[in-house]
Amino acid sequence: MSASEASPADMVPASVVWTSELLEYDLGGDHPLHPVRLDLTIRLATELGVLDGVPLLVPDRAPDDEIQRAHEPGYLAAVKEAPENGPNPGRGLGTADNPVFDNMHESSALVVGSSLLAAQQIAEGRTKRAVNIAGGLHHAMVGNAAGFCIYNDCVVAISWLLDHGFERIAYIDTDVHHGDGVQAAFYDDPRVLTVSFHQHPLTLWPGTGYPSELGEGAGHGYAVNVPLLPMTRDGDWLRAFEAIVPALLAEFRPQLIVSQCGVDSHVEDPLAELALTVDGHREIYRRIRRLAEDYADGHWLALGGGGYQLVRVVPRSWTHLLATALDRDLAPETPLPQGWLRIARRTSPNSHLPTTMSDGADTSFEPWGGDADRQVDAAIVQARRAVFPLHGLDPDDPRD
Repeated sequence: MSASEASPADMVPASVVWTSELLEYDLGGDHPLHPVRLDLTIRLATELGVLDGVPLLVPDRAPDDEIQRAHEPGYLAAVKEAPENGPNPGRGLGTADNPVFDNMHESSALVVGSSLLAAQQIAEGRTKRAVNIAGGLHHAMVGNAAGFCIYNDCVVAISWLLDHGFERIAYIDTDVHHGDGVQAAFYDDPRVLTVSFHQHPLTLWPGTGYPSELGEGAGHGYAVNVPLLPMTRDGDWLRAFEAIVPALLAEFRPQLIVSQCGVDSHVEDPLAELALTVDGHREIYRRIRRLAEDYADGHWLALGGGGYQLVRVVPRSWTHLLATALDRDLAPETPLPQGWLRIARRTSPNSHLPTTMSDGADTSFEPWGGDADRQVDAAIVQARRAVFPLHGLDPDDPRD
């Protein structure tokens, strides 16, 4: 990767990394993480004009030494050998969540290479924002696969950025599942503030992400967890986000925000029980964009993640993500193109397809004011009381 700096004239609003070869990260059969969700997203964004004039950057596979930022060499060897040798449960390979598939190392390395390319675009000054919807594989651990994730591209990208000019990075994870692999990688590192909003660990895999998980050693206070009860809706989710994240970022002053934008928090997602909408997802992206402008000089690396309502939800939500990063925000009432709808019907002939880029939801909310009027306020108070004092903030004062 080049370390050359781009001139201001060369800067683009946002870099988008994509190649159809990313569809080869395919866990097979009826596995929930089906690559059709990526294909339909790019098709929808293209038909709506979101990607007009935007060169799609084609990644290379990440070399082993870059993947080893997140994983031990023995694990890489196990991944490479698994298609020939078969399951390796000790490494999390060949399980129901992470079945062995052909070219597993190669396709996983390409996902990592995609996030590295996005990170490189920002580090070299070619853009302040970059998007890789194929990334966000946040569960993979140093020595094993987990939760549909073979290699942890989030960890690799953040580690690379720390070695290329960035000293403080905020990682914001909005997937319905706890961002456990990223938290574990930087649990003792005060340069990385990890913030995860997820369904409560008592009710959903991986069973981690309690407010008491705060980091250790020099990293104590730099892991933040906000577990939310099932059926939390847009307004309460956003109420919690606004009560916690802006104050922490104002104190931490990140130079870049990395967001994992899983959309399995949607009310229709088959694997979880939060109750957000496409409209809520759109609002989340707009708020992260604003936070990047307010606290990180506009630097924002957006990655994909979970999302298992493959046709009705993921393409619309991630098209909003692409549009937001490109400052081409789509109105919620934007109709879905007929050409895309025809493809979606062929993909899922029994689905009742939406007609617009909205679920018709109201995303307004009353900001938290130190009160406890709503069910979500218990999560707000627990998270603030756990972490705010470690940053010199008053957990009970809504002005902090």
